[in-house]
Amino acid sequence: MKSFDYIIIGAGSAGCVLADKLSKDKKNSVLILEAGGKDWNPLIHIPAGFYKVHNDPKINWNYSTEPEKGLDGRSIDIPRGKVLGGSSSINGMVYMRGHPLDYDGWAKNLGLDQWSYSNCLPYFKDLETSDRGGNEWRGGGGPLGVRKGPDPNPIYDTFIVAGEQSGQGITDDLNGFNPEGLSRLDATISNGKRNSSSTTFLKPALKRNNLKLKTHVLVEKILLENNRAIGIQVSEKGQKYIIEAEKEIILSAGALNSPKILMLSGIGPAENLMEIGSKIHHELPGVGKNLQDHATVSISWECLEEFKVHKIDQPVQKLIAGINWILTRKGLAASNHFEAGGLIRGNDSVAYPNLQYHFGPTGFDYVGGKFKLSQAFTLQLDQLRPKSRGYIKLKSINPNDSPKIVLNYLNDPQDIKELVEGVKKMRELVSQPAFDKFRGPEISPGAEVQSDSDIEQAIRLNTITDYHQCGTCAMGIGSNSVVDPEMRVKGISSLRVVDASVLPNVVSGNINAPVIMIAARAADWILGKPQLKPLEANFKFSKI
Repeated sequence: MKSFDYIIIGAGSAGCVLADKLSKDKKNSVLILEAGGKDWNPLIHIPAGFYKVHNDPKINWNYSTEPEKGLDGRSIDIPRGKVLGGSSSINGMVYMRGHPLDYDGWAKNLGLDQWSYSNCLPYFKDLETSDRGGNEWRGGGGPLGVRKGPDPNPIYDTFIVAGEQSGQGITDDLNGFNPEGLSRLDATISNGKRNSSSTTFLKPALKRNNLKLKTHVLVEKILLENNRAIGIQVSEKGQKYIIEAEKEIILSAGALNSPKILMLSGIGPAENLMEIGSKIHHELPGVGKNLQDHATVSISWECLEEFKVHKIDQPVQKLIAGINWILTRKGLAASNHFEAGGLIRGNDSVAYPNLQYHFGPTGFDYVGGKFKLSQAFTLQLDQLRPKSRGYIKLKSINPNDSPKIVLNYLNDPQDIKELVEGVKKMRELVSQPAFDKFRGPEISPGAEVQSDSDIEQAIRLNTITDYHQCGTCAMGIGSNSVVDPEMRVKGISSLRVVDASVLPNVVSGNINAPVIMIAARAADWILGKPQLKPLEANFKFSKI
């Protein structure tokens, strides 16, 4: 193929933003490549369709970890989007920016002066149209539609009242002035449809003649010449060919595939590259290291009152909900069914919330690769700032082989301690008077699980991922970082990584919104444009 000014590898949450912003200047020729296909599946765009598409092998890499020592040897399934929009097309659509003190901590403790929250806030605002309206925290005119959950199910209000009764707190906006307590969650949904990065950023940009999209193309490696990235080798329908880049190559393949492609290109830890017989073009020890994720445990209780959502997976109810969505873009199909949640502290010693809730009005059983709903309600808990770190390695030099993924969940004793505290907080919350009219017996792990040791064992047997893998090509100034604060790969010119893998520490919340913000900032650096002016917004916590 002919050369392009910019080549973007991966049409996911970050890649779609980059394609839009880099192609706005008609002088730039931009190519974006996606290993998966187009997002034609209608269930992608129906919010409740998340439960069908999140592990659909046709649009998913369907990775899994090695047996995890901290989880009694269980392997964890890791869905990752292999479709336009990437994981923003298969995720639960929860919009969380992360706590302001996460970013201020990067600036103070990691030498990332340009990444304090005041530097990030103008980009969050610029990208967003919130149904709450624009204010010092929220955007009112951006491309990404964001709205808080509108489902009138009374159990959501019960959940928030219980937050007040328990002393765990309530807030009007977890992305605003007070990022602590229980609240209705924001979601990347508007007019009843999912707002993926593909529908929000890429599809409008594809009207430009200087932007080209190619799907079902596997990038096998980046080509280097004198430590400069000059092109890529790809495979398409069994044919291999080379595409050259005049200005830059940007890796936006995600926290699992971006380090994989770097290592396939001979960029990474020498020991792993030698193990598999790969040439070492540039030793960069941090590639694939520092893997972080939010470990997740759930408790379900029988629900004494039956709601319509409890039967939505039955054929007739599913048909009614689907027709209602087609005609009105409203109803049960227009919800992700986790419309409330919160950020809380598991103990008094943490500086700011270290645990996150997602609350759903139904029971979720995963049977035979499918979700089965039950008359119950579910409280899900994430440990937000784990100390454990995992890694990604290559198993071979074959680009079609999955990487070796080790999350190292609960490897650090502090992580299991915080999750045990979290289980107690969940039970405390649901024991409040507000839940009396809804709360039946605890289903899982069961009320008989009470001692710390029994709770710990239940956690090790039931913990899964909340799909927030990041950190494998970390930003920073230290020797183990992979990219500099402007996301340029260290020691290689004309090459950047822009996706969840550059997060040095996982943020205290869902990571899709931060990844979109990171991509918007990267685009300005790539184009040589000044960053948006920092904004100092007041919030309820003092700066670190």
